[in-house]
Amino acid sequence: MVHTPVHASWTNQIEIFFSIVRRKVVSPNDFAGLTQVRDRLRAFEDRNNATAQPFQWRFTTSGLDDLLARLDRHTPAGRQEESSVAPAV
Repeated sequence: MVHTPVHASWTNQIEIFFSIVRRKVVSPNDFAGLTQVRDRLRAFEDRNNATAQPFQWRFTTSGLDDLLARLDRHTPAGRQEESSVAPAV
């Protein structure tokens, strides 16, 4: 089970989970066959289900406000974001 906070997209949580699987199960290994991959994934699933805890979310709205303020301080005055849409002629 994946516990998602109310302010996060469930697809982001799935991406995080599969990122963990890729880093901890798939990437550091060479497998001789699909049977080894299956066994390794099942072992990870069993271990993860026994020890999993919800992700600890520490990014708050005040944290977002602070980040946006820092970004504003680093954006040169008078410079506007470049648009990916070409202006109509």
